[in-house]
Amino acid sequence: MFDDLSRRSFLGQAAFAATAASAQAQTQAQGQGPGEKILGAGGVATSARSKKVWRPVSDRKIRVGIVGYGVCQFGAAFGFQDHPNVQVVAVSDLFPDRCANLAKACRCEKTYPSLEELVKDDSIEAVFVATDAPSHARHCIEAVRRGKHVACAVPAAFGSVEQAHELYEAVLASGRTYMMFETSAYHAECHAMRQVYRAGGFGKLVYSEGEYYHDSVEQIPSYKEWRVGLPPQWYPTHATAYYVMVAGGHFTEVSCLGMPSLKGPMQPGKNRYGNLFGTEVALLRTSEGGMSRMAMSWDTKVPGNETGRVFGQRGYMAGMTYHGDAKDLPDLERPALPPGVNPGGHEGSHGYLMNEFVTAILEDRKPLVDIVAALDMTVPGIVAHQSAIKGGETLRVPRWA
Repeated sequence: MFDDLSRRSFLGQAAFAATAASAQAQTQAQGQGPGEKILGAGGVATSARSKKVWRPVSDRKIRVGIVGYGVCQFGAAFGFQDHPNVQVVAVSDLFPDRCANLAKACRCEKTYPSLEELVKDDSIEAVFVATDAPSHARHCIEAVRRGKHVACAVPAAFGSVEQAHELYEAVLASGRTYMMFETSAYHAECHAMRQVYRAGGFGKLVYSEGEYYHDSVEQIPSYKEWRVGLPPQWYPTHATAYYVMVAGGHFTEVSCLGMPSLKGPMQPGKNRYGNLFGTEVALLRTSEGGMSRMAMSWDTKVPGNETGRVFGQRGYMAGMTYHGDAKDLPDLERPALPPGVNPGGHEGSHGYLMNEFVTAILEDRKPLVDIVAALDMTVPGIVAHQSAIKGGETLRVPRWA
């Protein structure tokens, strides 16, 4: 049914993608989009495209609605508008000027004033929720209950285990595809670690580490100032991905310590969360019986560091190089992307996440970061913050399966 891309067509579209990436970088450098000051160095970094050739699994176009075009402009950042199996049919943002800019970026004419109005459109099959973090779960619940497949920016739930339960039940009852766009899941090294783990190159993971350090001397602007005073472990998934997205496991218990921040928004009475901590470091027990250290900090002088390391019985990885006794490892390169789709920001993960979501819908299968994996990365951080408040008391982490 599908003709292979001709060499000329492939190279032409790849050149277009490279030009678009260059234009995006230039726009950010000119201050017209989110740059390193907001997203950190890794947030705007775009890695090289895979040398593999993408082959379509269907000729169907999924009708997508996109919601949210705030300070990070994530609504258009993951490339739905460039995927050959997607038609962006409607967009929304609460602010009319942002909504108009999102429509222009996605080459879409139809707009809605809110997510609640957009999801009433029965012609829309799937929705990308790029709204403020406190609204993620509520917006995803609304969308799946309206029969939409849903992709969502991180985190899946916001500071509430009860909210996580409600989201899980709604997704399960809907029978629709849900995927959280955790960028670390498609960092080149995390993808490579996952391939090595699946091939048995680590054996059981004895110890793993994940880190998200972001120097927030200046608070990132946000809707209703939701970032001001945010407990670090409420935004844990860039770090926890370096176990959950490598081993496919989960955490069973956590002990966490926090360091009081000297910054104004973290002082008593200065934020809505009553949070004192600018740094929280959690030690977690894994479902394999091993241990993970997951560190989150707004106080470190690092422009945006999302990374991790894994240590197993047979080998370890810190970066892209495997050290161990396993032979004949599988291909560690990330999969192919459609011509015209950029790898994008956050270490070149954006395009891969979007393509995985689209392909999972077309193939009627579970996506890489499904609802269980999303909660397995999000909820341990919520519990970790509770532990930090209690001086490091070991607490059980709930599980969904």
